[in-house]
Amino acid sequence: MEKFGKAQPITRVEDQRFLTGQGRYVDDIAPEGALHAYVLRSPVAHGGISGLDVSDAAQADGVHLVLTGPELIAAGVDKSLWGITIKNRDGSPAASPFRPILAVDKLRYVGEPIAMIIADSYEQAKDASELIELDFYEIEAKMDMAPGGAPIHDDVPDNVAFDWGLGDEDACEAAFARAAHVVRLEVGDNRVIVNSLEPRGCYAEWDGARLHVCFNGQGVWGPKAQFARVLNLDPENVRVTMPDVGGGFGMKAPPYPEYYACAHAAMVLGRPVRWMSDRTEAMLSDHHGRDLVSTAALAFDADHRIIGYRVDTLSNLGAYNSNFGQIMQTQLFSRVLMGTYDVQATYLHTQGFYTNTVYTDAYRGAGRPEANYLLERMMDAAARQLGVDVWDLHRKNFIPPSKFPYKSATGETYDVGDFARVLDHAERFADKAGFAARKRESEAQGKLRGMGLCYYIESILGDPSEGAKVEFNEDGTVTIYVGTQSNGQGHETVYAKFLSDQTGIPFDLISVVQGDSDRIKQGGGTGGSRSVTVQANATLATVAKMVTAFVPYVAEKMGVEEAAVQFDDETFRAPGSNMTPTLLEAAQMARADGRDDLLVHEERATLPARSFPNGAHVAEVEVDPDTGKVDLVRYSVVDDFGNLINPLLAEGQVHGGVAQGIGQALMEQTVYDPDGQLLTATFMDYAMPRAADMPFVRFETEPVPSTANPMGMKGCGEAGTVGAMAAATNAVLDALWDRGVRRVDMPLTPGRVWEYLQDAETAC
Repeated sequence: MEKFGKAQPITRVEDQRFLTGQGRYVDDIAPEGALHAYVLRSPVAHGGISGLDVSDAAQADGVHLVLTGPELIAAGVDKSLWGITIKNRDGSPAASPFRPILAVDKLRYVGEPIAMIIADSYEQAKDASELIELDFYEIEAKMDMAPGGAPIHDDVPDNVAFDWGLGDEDACEAAFARAAHVVRLEVGDNRVIVNSLEPRGCYAEWDGARLHVCFNGQGVWGPKAQFARVLNLDPENVRVTMPDVGGGFGMKAPPYPEYYACAHAAMVLGRPVRWMSDRTEAMLSDHHGRDLVSTAALAFDADHRIIGYRVDTLSNLGAYNSNFGQIMQTQLFSRVLMGTYDVQATYLHTQGFYTNTVYTDAYRGAGRPEANYLLERMMDAAARQLGVDVWDLHRKNFIPPSKFPYKSATGETYDVGDFARVLDHAERFADKAGFAARKRESEAQGKLRGMGLCYYIESILGDPSEGAKVEFNEDGTVTIYVGTQSNGQGHETVYAKFLSDQTGIPFDLISVVQGDSDRIKQGGGTGGSRSVTVQANATLATVAKMVTAFVPYVAEKMGVEEAAVQFDDETFRAPGSNMTPTLLEAAQMARADGRDDLLVHEERATLPARSFPNGAHVAEVEVDPDTGKVDLVRYSVVDDFGNLINPLLAEGQVHGGVAQGIGQALMEQTVYDPDGQLLTATFMDYAMPRAADMPFVRFETEPVPSTANPMGMKGCGEAGTVGAMAAATNAVLDALWDRGVRRVDMPLTPGRVWEYLQDAETAC
């Protein structure tokens, strides 16, 4: 593994571009003269469309086209938008209702697109939307996670999307029957709005034979297939590109209805069409995250070892199946159901419901934050009920290093782990021993202080295969083409540095090209913390292929046998020759000799297994008992990410992830009224974490290199969020415990915390 020791904490090269206003985002690069689109959206959560007249809007100044759902279907654009569906516990298929691009017969959530107006300017399109006559009758909104209510889809009885289970229910029940102690808890996981810095947007072009769609997403090849399917095109006649993207977090992965409508409009008009969301529009139409309630139970033996775990979850899918909505709180939740604990008797039962709200999908972690949050809330509750130290309870139940590779109860194979070692590091780093003194200092100032622990593990998701292409350019630079898509994580830096480490090509001569379905054959995009691990693996395969291709040529130049030539990550060498060409020098010689076959190299590679980043988050909070205000005053993280390419970028990912987890734990809350109106559709009503809300996040690593890839790496993109939610929530409960508070739920806003304190005082 010596060659990976070259990794250094270098700053991101792309930041110079971003921080000086030179970023090229989708709204910056739309073709000159592109027409503008505006979307008319549903004003009600549930209603039947009795009339839709767009004739006046179509005649308005500057308007070129008004699209509606019925017109799209009449034009043959009649396929349901894609979403993975699962099978129910009884083997029957889960619900798969039709999801139109634009509403056809019913309105199913506030913000659902009804019509798209295309005009010379955005203002003209927006003005024309006011001329559309929409007649509808309201239907009672379905807002709860329970069977029944007015049907949202006629073919979905009781609005039940799925009834799913995983595990041995009988074995789990037997474990509870013999348990010495049983701990039960109901835990809510609040709905959040992603709010990426850059809202969604796109533009589309049609040249009469080929469609080009550019949008700010997380990968081009999945959307390429969907555009071809929905718009009835040969995939070879679809090109998807992505420029700089200002944040994704899972929300920007799918192609949304607006993108298909823009593409169809461009095909009809033969002119480019652009669309850009504003912030309130984004809050109304971007998919939301989380929104589930779980009832969980842990069974312990007399020695406080866990012998069984059961989870029953109610999950809100919103009005439709989104891309991954059905697998979010089922398959993906189950990947880390039992976390880092050595337990085989588990059972997960999840029911999903359609409601008259925006559909839910992946949000930084995709099921794994939800599972870890629940489990670590349970561990904290168990320690309190059993009267033991929560740190000791973790250690007693960890999977021991001797049991790796370890097959979990839900079928995951954890390759390596030394959780106790990581936790020991975290205990020292967070200064657990000094907490009592810090608590006394807070009490002297009239504050309640609490410490919360979360030990998380996550499973890297997504396609284990990826490709890379390396091209030597005439000007002496090198381009690497990748199949992932940066959303601000620093890929341009990390991929160029990794290629430089493996080849000796100077870092500043390497550029990274991503997000273009025409320029690389295939790619899995970005999501599930897969990017660096799978892309580095593909780069290693490409470098190996490249070196192998160069060896015969270099051997001939050196005048030696091929078998004598070795490449030492910087130069070719062979006994008996004083030539030591670098790869760049070898490429320059090949170009001069007309050997163009040596100037481009491409390979795909597949990881044999997933990796499992894990670690400990320790939060400390101070609570003002008079106001309920929570201040996060200390935060420490020790992660096992395996080997790192760039420790500085990994730390940045953790900082950002922690902020998102803290946001959900302490302030973020999506609120609908009983009629399905979104009450938190602006930043006046929806709180987001700011710099003043965060302490400095202290970060160290305790690496246990993965055996699931040749680099020994583990992904880190979502780890901060996965650990932060439970650490912060447990810290608040710890602070309130001495005042008699026994249960808390996110978000722990001042008002909610104050009410917990008042209720506890009244109960006493």
